[in-house]
Amino acid sequence: MASTRTLFKALTRRGPHKVLRGDLAFAGVTGVVYTPDSGFNLPAVAFGHDWLTGTDKYRGTLEHLASWGIVAAAPDTEKGLIPSHLNLAADLATTLEIVTRVRLGDGKISVHPTKLALAGHGLGASAAVFAATRTPALVDKKNRPVGAKAVVTLFPSATQPPVENSAAGLTVPGLVVTSTEDAQSLRSNAVALAHAWPGAELRCIAKAKSGGLPEHSWVRRFVGLGGSNRATQRNTRALLTGYLLFQLTGDKRYRDFADTAAELPNTSLPAAAELEISDLDRMQSLLR
Repeated sequence: MASTRTLFKALTRRGPHKVLRGDLAFAGVTGVVYTPDSGFNLPAVAFGHDWLTGTDKYRGTLEHLASWGIVAAAPDTEKGLIPSHLNLAADLATTLEIVTRVRLGDGKISVHPTKLALAGHGLGASAAVFAATRTPALVDKKNRPVGAKAVVTLFPSATQPPVENSAAGLTVPGLVVTSTEDAQSLRSNAVALAHAWPGAELRCIAKAKSGGLPEHSWVRRFVGLGGSNRATQRNTRALLTGYLLFQLTGDKRYRDFADTAAELPNTSLPAAAELEISDLDRMQSLLR
């Protein structure tokens, strides 16, 4: 069996599948969906974008997931100056319902209702947590419950109302991704979210830039959110893909990606002392 280091390195590159692009608008939600070129009962993830960032800035990430056999759909809503986390969460939940109910591509692609996940970046990461509390109410064509099996938050940002309150009631596993720099930022709620969420795994990506995941956005640079960073994209995509492959498909080769004690390349597990809620987190909670 390949080592975790070898698997991680492989996951930094595109996978073996050709990728197709589709439009969610046919089902009533503005957005995009990327899929492998064929396959039935595939895993799927609904992905939420960050503040002032459209889904076009995550094309590489969404295509990467699809190239590894994961249907990746992203609503392109709530892109204004004052977006609603709850509205984006509702759109993420609807997006999961769409990809589960509808045959994709030329009818040669379908999603299994028990292989679903939610993920997002920044604002969209927190929206994904809110969405996770909504999706169990959905059902597929055979009246089976449709809910997220896992949630991944990439460099999540603070919300109003506080997303930590919703995370405390989640029973699904989660991955909270941050960086050493971002964990101490007033905008980030990664540490507080990991504290509040039972079963969540907190990982830091070495030398990552929280604003580096989106691709080529002058708007983000203009408002101080940072520009595209290839190292951040490469390592974040590998971590996200490996985690989803294990949680959604049960592929034991990727077990370490969901193991809170496992060491992964270019990432670290924060020491116990770092998991204590800092003064910044307490200040943040007072400002909500």
